Amino acid sequence: MKCSRILLITSLLFSNFLFAQKMDDSLDKTNRAKFEPENGKCLVFVGQDMDAIGGLSEYSDGYCDHFEIPAGITLYTNFSPGTNSYGHINKGNDGIKTTDNWGAGDSCVQCYMKISDFSHSLVAIGLAFVDHEKQLAQGDHDNLIRDLANWIKGLGKRPVFLRLGYEFDGWDWNHYNRKHYLAAWKRVHRLFKELGVENVAFVWQSKGTGSGQDVLEEWYPGDELVDWCGYSYFGNPDTEMLVFARKHGKPVFIAEATPVTQKGDLYFNTDLKDPKIAVRVWQDWFVPFFRTVNNYQDVVKAISYINENWASQPMWINNPTFQQVDSRIQVSPYISEKWQEEISKPRYLKPGPDLWKQLWKE
Repeated sequence: MKCSRILLITSLLFSNFLFAQKMDDSLDKTNRAKFEPENGKCLVFVGQDMDAIGGLSEYSDGYCDHFEIPAGITLYTNFSPGTNSYGHINKGNDGIKTTDNWGAGDSCVQCYMKISDFSHSLVAIGLAFVDHEKQLAQGDHDNLIRDLANWIKGLGKRPVFLRLGYEFDGWDWNHYNRKHYLAAWKRVHRLFKELGVENVAFVWQSKGTGSGQDVLEEWYPGDELVDWCGYSYFGNPDTEMLVFARKHGKPVFIAEATPVTQKGDLYFNTDLKDPKIAVRVWQDWFVPFFRTVNNYQDVVKAISYINENWASQPMWINNPTFQQVDSRIQVSPYISEKWQEEISKPRYLKPGPDLWKQLWKE
């Protein structure tokens, strides 16, 4: 009898434990932001053009031709019709359904959506509207908003991370007007909602250094309009956005990350093709980067690595920050081995139908 009572008590305790664990998991999922992984997990994206990503017959020497396809890919577009970028005249929504190049490599998101190898890949889209924030805010570009919204909606359950007006505080290159920027953000968000686009998460992204809490608060669209906070991690990253995101209860997407090493205003060569440079860059950039990713697991839930030969592109060839950068992991056996060792850890999620189920709250 005593043995039976012990077994009964043990069974009841175990049942209560499982019930409590299930309730905790359910509560955690309810409290998570749109497409936020569970605690301790992280999504890995790769970008930022088709040569960098690879995986297609005509783009066959990118990341996906040397490594397992990551959870997601990153590409770009704009709401800036008429803008001339390195000889390309924007039409708006460039690089979404057509292959376009505005000086920084080919972009075509739709090209990946129809390939079976990417059938469960997440998508991150950097959406710029520099010099068009006022027109966007007052409704002049509603046709572009609706076109993009309906295209994203047409992807069904595929999660899309929309980095609307990314690097809003990049004063030297983006020069957004704060009043119109915030009004534009609200209009885009409202139209997406009216059109019933459910498979999109709005990411609000800082340039990643130099903007304190006061600046971030001034430019913040609001908790109800932002799903994720984001920032760029290049040469001099800081933790301001991590502090801000914790304060607002938002997950963080390190939406642009590439090895830039510098001391003050002096930038060093980070061409990973050079074996000696590759070893130095791993220690000087990759190690601190992954330390940040792993030390802030409560907020850093997604990263996007820019696997790019920056120095080969018109937009960057004379840029002091990127003109000496070749960040392609596959060109360095040393970096490739180290990178593979890190992202093979269970913390980093893989694409597949199970991943979509994990990310949707239902």
